[in-house]
Amino acid sequence: MKAWQLQEAKARFSEVVDLALRDGPQAVTRRGENAVVVLSHESYLALTQARTSLDEALSGAPEPLEPGRNRENVPVTTFE
Repeated sequence: MKAWQLQEAKARFSEVVDLALRDGPQAVTRRGENAVVVLSHESYLALTQARTSLDEALSGAPEPLEPGRNRENVPVTTFE
């Protein structure tokens, strides 16, 4: 990812946007520190739509074993 100093990115913003669309995200630094990233709308949507909440991620998880539960009927996966 190319890094641009803020002043240069401001002066060449159209180029920064063109490169973000063509080559991927472009980093912008301010006072030598990473500040922001310019990325395409498509990349932004891919990042934000891929996020799931913890509840959503765990909703498909198997039920936890309860204390005292008979463990004989629990399927076992073996890896060879």
